[in-house]
Amino acid sequence: MTRSLFDLSGRIAVVVGGTTGIGRAIALGLADAGANVVGTGRRREAVDAVASEIEQRGRRTLRHPADVHDSASLRALRNVCLEAFGRVDIVVAAAGVTKRVASVDMAEADWNQILDTNTTGVFRTYQAFAPSMIAHGSGRLIGVASLASFVGLQEVAAYTASKAAVAGLTRALSVEWAPHGVTVNAIAPGVFETDLNREILKGPRGREFLMRTPMGRFGRVDELVGAAVYLASDAATFVTGQLIAVDGGFLASGVNQ
Repeated sequence: MTRSLFDLSGRIAVVVGGTTGIGRAIALGLADAGANVVGTGRRREAVDAVASEIEQRGRRTLRHPADVHDSASLRALRNVCLEAFGRVDIVVAAAGVTKRVASVDMAEADWNQILDTNTTGVFRTYQAFAPSMIAHGSGRLIGVASLASFVGLQEVAAYTASKAAVAGLTRALSVEWAPHGVTVNAIAPGVFETDLNREILKGPRGREFLMRTPMGRFGRVDELVGAAVYLASDAATFVTGQLIAVDGGFLASGVNQ
């Protein structure tokens, strides 16, 4: 029987920021596609919860919290994964934060926290896992970018800067690591209602997003799974340095009425 290009059976995946929202949906989606998945975050109870859901799908996992602000914690996560599984094939960097505030009023501490989580956190994650992938001669690194990687959004300057940086980092690392068999790509979600943005989307901002999205609705987080499985699979062996928008047509849109 020919193996499907999208079959991830036997692959080992780590999803950092994989306990809530988009990251959790991707972690469970990779498990549904056949991968053994380690979903991690800072809160042990959330790590335990997503691990239980992965195990219910018949996949192997580990319960090991990690923090994208802490390189040592990411290296420790890598070490326990390599000890348990022998290799890591797929890493998804999904941790992210935002805060809406007028830029003239933004505290530098908030700016630093958002950049440190959304951009430097991705780099720390990749830096922890890439060496073993390079040594193995293959690996898939998948980031979570944003509409803000392409366009400006009102009063989220730090978030926009951080996600534009994720786009640049994706391209830079894809060039650097392609000779070693490691691909680096990112998914750019459109507007998906999560705990991160739910309150913002209840007001005029949400109505404007809906108006600008040709499909006329917010995305469901499970609708991001296909892009993640694709980038992790044998269907994407020659794809690197790309941002795949899953946005209901937002970036393609000009005038909608």
